[in-house]
Amino acid sequence: MQNNTTHNEIKGNLTLNGWKFKEVINEMNRRRKLQNKPETTESNILNKIRRETIKYTEVKEIADIIGCSLEWKKNK
Repeated sequence: MQNNTTHNEIKGNLTLNGWKFKEVINEMNRRRKLQNKPETTESNILNKIRRETIKYTEVKEIADIIGCSLEWKKNK
């Protein structure tokens, strides 16, 4: 995984907010089960991050779980 900024950004934010990836996936699946949505696996999400094919909705889901939000700002 050479210079994968998506992976670095997600992993960095997990660490800064005191989460382990496995904990995030467990919470993601708990929430998905309540919403009757299909569950996922740690390897599935990690592979998507590594390939940079993760859906924006999944990134928002991860951010929400760790208590963050994504914000769009106009460049200066």
